[in-house]
Amino acid sequence: MAAKFFDEREDQSEVKARIVSKYFLAWSRIIVPWARRNGQSVAYIDLFAGPGRYKDGSASTPLMILEHAIADPNLRASLITLFNDEEPQHTANLQQEIDKLPGIDTLAYKPRISTGDVGGSISASLQTVRMVPTFSFIDPFGYKGLSLGLVKGAIKDWGCDCVFFFNYNRINAGINNSIVDAHMTALFGEVRAQALREQLVGLNPVQREALILENLAGAIKSLGGKFVLPFRFRNAEGTRPTHYLIFVSKHERGYEVMKEIMAKESSTQDQGVASLEYSPADARSPLLFSLQRPLEGLSGELLQQFRGRAMRMEEVYRAHHVDTRFIKKNYKDALLALEADGKVTVDPAKRRAGTFGDDVRVTFPSV
Repeated sequence: MAAKFFDEREDQSEVKARIVSKYFLAWSRIIVPWARRNGQSVAYIDLFAGPGRYKDGSASTPLMILEHAIADPNLRASLITLFNDEEPQHTANLQQEIDKLPGIDTLAYKPRISTGDVGGSISASLQTVRMVPTFSFIDPFGYKGLSLGLVKGAIKDWGCDCVFFFNYNRINAGINNSIVDAHMTALFGEVRAQALREQLVGLNPVQREALILENLAGAIKSLGGKFVLPFRFRNAEGTRPTHYLIFVSKHERGYEVMKEIMAKESSTQDQGVASLEYSPADARSPLLFSLQRPLEGLSGELLQQFRGRAMRMEEVYRAHHVDTRFIKKNYKDALLALEADGKVTVDPAKRRAGTFGDDVRVTFPSV
């Protein structure tokens, strides 16, 4: 199955690769200047790296990251890359593909490639070794090797963020399968996994999905991953979820950057609010997307949550945006709509048309 996965890069895999590589670039622009001032390197780790290219010739994520590094003088001088895969044939192919990259010899640190079981010594090492600022990509085929300990190890040190692949189809089916109890316990924790099994009884598919994701986010946050952001992929028909990319960070700035990236990669938007999901069906027929009027809902939430308060736009955004799919522009649009409807008062009232700066002060009515 894993070998077949690399036969051709489907559109979902392409979106996934773009999200990871875009965030790596944004992360590196923030982290690398600090690291260089402090005499440190930075790192990119891919624990399920694959063979480097799909059989149609498309570059997978490791090659995309290295191409970015080769093109950026600061990254060339400071980036350490570690690529691992459990399949010896994959790592052999990846090494060949890396060796063929133009300019690969200009990197200060030669890419390191290993062949090993992520659930063993690699996971233990991540949890014990102090790391330089590192962005990690954990993309198992299924759920073997994915654990809370692995995620904790990937984010435990300063400047360390990670994205991991969450195979919702497999996990939804496996949560009540005693054969894979050990994998579910590794992913949710023993107490949470058992409680989840009991809570899922009788729930419909939408409720099951929400509860599983809520428990996953709760388990990660208990480890110190303060900011958790899921991006959902649906099947070809758009009728059900198949998997997620889950971003984890201890820092709000990384969370904001990734949400902006995921918003742009979403296949649909409603009133300018991104779905934070990719569905091939939506991408083919975006006008069929059912309108939920999310911006109007946001406006109502702001009126209720901040009743009687006077705040800067930036303060409104900071106090509300975590664990929502709204980006800063959505808040500005919502406040502009409330201002136009006379539901809030704004200072200064005279501004360039259609603008709502971070320092603009908003007074919400008390009733």
